[in-house]
Formats: sequence, structure tokens, C-alpha cells
Amino acid sequence: MTATIGPANFPTPLLALRSADQSEVKRVRGFASMQAEAAEAMRERLSARWHTAGTSERTELLRAVHADLIQWRYELALRAPGRIGRGIPLDAERFRATIAGHGLNYDRIGYIGRLRAGATWDAATRTFRGGRDTPAHRTMLAYGDAAIDRFRRLGVRGDVLDNPVALPDGACVRGNRLVRGEAAQRLARDLLTRIAQRGADTSQIETGGEPVYLVSAENEARAVMFSAAISLLAGAARDDVAAWQNARYLLYQAPVTKKGSDAVTRTFLVAVGAVLLGTPPTLEHDTDLRCLVLGQDRAVAMPSDPVVHARMTWATPKRSEETHVRPSVH
Repeated sequence: MTATIGPANFPTPLLALRSADQSEVKRVRGFASMQAEAAEAMRERLSARWHTAGTSERTELLRAVHADLIQWRYELALRAPGRIGRGIPLDAERFRATIAGHGLNYDRIGYIGRLRAGATWDAATRTFRGGRDTPAHRTMLAYGDAAIDRFRRLGVRGDVLDNPVALPDGACVRGNRLVRGEAAQRLARDLLTRIAQRGADTSQIETGGEPVYLVSAENEARAVMFSAAISLLAGAARDDVAAWQNARYLLYQAPVTKKGSDAVTRTFLVAVGAVLLGTPPTLEHDTDLRCLVLGQDRAVAMPSDPVVHARMTWATPKRSEETHVRPSVH
């Protein structure tokens, strides 16, 4: 019998720990219980049909569960008292607004001063300065360094690193992009414009310093990767850890909504993993950042997985392809 999914399967992302207020930290950590409750409900729903269903029925079931988790996350946002830490006020509608309908996501990594507890706004540099270090701040600094190191490791001299993603059928799509330098500054200006168009206050949006941005994959590529992930899971045999690992990477490359995709993807993967693997898997706190920054060859398998080394049945792109990946399926 499969063990019940619990909060321990959802380590709190260090990115969420950005406050010195222990009551706020407790509230943030409590989100793991909500995820566990939702994942257990979805595990029961999947288990009721999984082992007698064919691939087509499993595919339909997986898509329905994923869609219902998006709705679950949206409803949680409706009830939330506010966003964690500083930033644009919480807008629950962003948790069901699709990237396809509202534009690609730009997520800053590296130095983000607003993640420091008690930091103050410096208009001259357009950054938050001072304050106390937090796990969130350290995490983003580390991944900013990892992104720049990847540019160096792959010999990318420009400001944009395209992330190639190999699919199970042998095709390759362009996944997310890592953007630095002047290209990142242009993204920052574009981001300000987009935020202003939504009617939000842009006076303290952190665009200064030397930002690095993660830009989500284009709409067509995300749709292809999402479908490939669902197909992998629907066709997987029991205990096929590699299928689950590779589907995880594809799902993190293929977010659906503007906000909340990490929680949806985590909850979905634990629920499906519990059915497929016979025991609830535990995700790393930084699973999303691993998948978006490190590249497919370094992010398919993770330390807490049931089997550390993934058994990929298709080839990842050669290093030379890192900077020459077509924008769509080929």
C-alpha cells in the first residue's frame, strides 16, 4: 500500500524564506501541509483508475488533475492574506492567467535586494540595499552565480543562452533562456512597461545592478514539452523512476500560468510519483531553479530522488548545440 503523502514530501523552498518575522516563517512553512493535502487527494483520484486505464485514459486523467491543481492554487491565492515579502501586491488572477495569453515570464536571479529582511529602497541604483541576509537572498545569489558560470562553461560570449531540451522522440526544442548584460537591461525596461500597463506601481521595481533573467520558453515549445511530459507519465511502467524524472524536467520547462506554477508542478509530481513509484517522492526545495538554470544534463536527476542517476533513453543535445538551438520543434 502506498504511504500517505505528507508535508515532509514538500520541503519549503528557501526562496520563500525571506522574512525575519518567525510568525511569517511559520505561515510560509505551513504551505507544505496544504500541498500535501491536495497531493493526497489527487493520488487517491489517480489510483482509483490508473492500473486499469490505458495510455489514452491516463493521459486524459493526468491533464484533468493538472488543470484542477491550477484551480486549487488559484483558490488558495484568493484566500491568501497577501504576498510573501516585498513586491507587487498579490493578484490572485495571475494564478490562472496563462503565459500563452499574457506574455512570457521574466524572473530575476542573482542579487535581489528586496529578499533581504529590512532592506530599504535606493532610488539612485534602483535596488534595495542593506537589511539582513535571508535564505531567499542567498539562494538567488547562488543561482545567479550558477547562471553566469554556465555562460562561461559553455563558452557563450553573448548575453543570451538558449537552453536546448531533448524530447523522448528525438526532437529538440528551445527551452527557457538565461539573459544577462545589456539584453537583461532591455528585459528590465520591458518588464517595467508591462507592470505599468497592468496598473501596478513600478516605483520600487528592482531593475538596477547586474540582473540575470530567466525567460520562459516560447508558447509552442512549452506546449510540446508539456505534452511530452504527460505522455511519458501516461506510458510509464510501475517503478519507472527515469520517466518520472524526465517528465519533471519537462514540466518545469513548461509552466502554464503567470504565477503559481511551481506549487502546481510540485503537487502534481508528488501525487503522480506516489502512484507510479509506489511511494511519495520528495522534491528538492530548489527543483524549479535547478531545472531552469543548470541545463538538462545536470537537472534531470536530483539527490533526493529514489534513484539518483536517471536512465535517459534519448540523447541530450551536444554542447555545441547550446547556442544554436532552433526556436521551435525540429
